[in-house]
Amino acid sequence: MDELIPGLPNDIAQECLIRVPYDGFPTVRSVCRHWKQEVQSSQFHSLRKTAGLTRPVIALAQAEPALAPTAGPAKKYTASASPSYRLVLFEPVTGAWSCPSPIPGLLRGLPLFCHLAAVGRELVVVGGCDPETWAASDEVHIYDFEAGVWRRGARMPGPRRSFFACAASEELRAVFVAGGHDEEKNALRSAMAYDVVANAWAPLPDMAQERDECRGAFLRGAFHVVGGYPTEAQGRFSRSAEAFDVASRRWGPVEEDKLEVGTCPRACVAGGDGRLYMCGPRGDVAALSDDGSGAWRAVAEAPETARVAPLLVAWERSLMLIGSEKRGGGHLGYVGEVGAGKGATTWKRVATPEEFSGHVQAGCSMEI
Repeated sequence: MDELIPGLPNDIAQECLIRVPYDGFPTVRSVCRHWKQEVQSSQFHSLRKTAGLTRPVIALAQAEPALAPTAGPAKKYTASASPSYRLVLFEPVTGAWSCPSPIPGLLRGLPLFCHLAAVGRELVVVGGCDPETWAASDEVHIYDFEAGVWRRGARMPGPRRSFFACAASEELRAVFVAGGHDEEKNALRSAMAYDVVANAWAPLPDMAQERDECRGAFLRGAFHVVGGYPTEAQGRFSRSAEAFDVASRRWGPVEEDKLEVGTCPRACVAGGDGRLYMCGPRGDVAALSDDGSGAWRAVAEAPETARVAPLLVAWERSLMLIGSEKRGGGHLGYVGEVGAGKGATTWKRVATPEEFSGHVQAGCSMEI
């Protein structure tokens, strides 16, 4: 077996390589064939995880502030009437913010209202709307953190849909999609799953109800679709939900009172502890009890500076809440720990550079 690092036993060389931060993977891969094979191996990433070297990374679809003309050298950022959205990465452990390379060919940035889904060390961007024409997109783009490059995925089949539920399963390496509306504004019941490894879509059975502007979450082997409304309701959100069990390939019965209030479930997320969390319209952050009672328990109160257009992202036993104090204002981030025995969550404000204070449309977490 060839030496990974000349003069060092390979186990010592591996100990060196696993300490390279994830944003250095593309450089490591480019050094030589053996290093590329090492970074691509499952053993390499298992060693990093065992050694406690993996880190949570938050991916956000965030508006890019427009540069305002200034007389001096200082940069000033202002809100734009029609902002472009870009992919932003935040590392909770280090507090670092960054932007990977943009998707090739998308000159106006990310599609508006696209979904972000993490599968392993890849980030999947699904659907959205063209920033100029507002036409629904069926495109899929995947960012590979190992290689530091984008590739195109298979397009979503069927009618082009917007405002659908979307969630990923790490174990199955799949992204699930359901509901939304077609180009005629008809709410949809149809669902499908995208196999990231095979680069192929497969249809799923239809949901029991039409659900436009619904929210997706993957928990305990099931794809949960929360809230939304049928075509004739137009904005009158339902409190119900339904879940697709992957093992049986069946939708369970409709849960009529899943949500406390009929509201947009945009700030609903699957927690790393296996519970569903949601930021309500009154600014309370609650968790769905896992005792089967269907009761929601308040775990925190959202900071007043983040109650407008809030978004929750979860990982392990932590939540990140991103929102604004007023419409059109800059967005701030707060991080807090949740879980049994911790009592009410205490928020810690995230240091946010001004250029990363734009409106956030979507987010997800991953461990790299």
